[in-house]
Amino acid sequence: PDHHRDRAGALLTPRPASIPVTPAAATPQGSPVARGVVRWLLVALLAVAGVGHFASAEAFRAQVPTWMPWPEFVIAASGVVELALAAALAFAPVRHRPLVGWVVAAFFLAIFPGNVSQYVTGTPAFGLDTDTARLVRLLFQPVLVAAALWSTGAWAAWRSRRRVVPPE
Repeated sequence: PDHHRDRAGALLTPRPASIPVTPAAATPQGSPVARGVVRWLLVALLAVAGVGHFASAEAFRAQVPTWMPWPEFVIAASGVVELALAAALAFAPVRHRPLVGWVVAAFFLAIFPGNVSQYVTGTPAFGLDTDTARLVRLLFQPVLVAAALWSTGAWAAWRSRRRVVPPE
């Protein structure tokens, strides 16, 4: 087979013929400018939301499921986490951005039950005063996850991993 080596000299498996080499596959991270813009939009979103957890804590109560204990603590802790994630997205060295992207994506998944709770209970907050608006918010959550993974290069780093060929 047509094997090639990585920088350390390990043999790598070739790209299967069934996976075409397209411009997107050749540059899986896309435009650095577009990625940067999306990353900074996420920084702004997380920073504003993080501050909002303290400035308008009562509004965030709508997203704390009723089964969750200590809602005030949950609101404050998630605000601290959002501020920390905003800082990490803004200031982490490039080599750590993929890890930050996975952590931000995991956070967006972790808070999803709160968004579901707001939809199910029909609680108005943040201008989401109809079931349709709350449903659209739910459908937007995967976009946030994808934006975190794409803008940090996390998705591209995961896709570009190659399986090392075991020694014969």
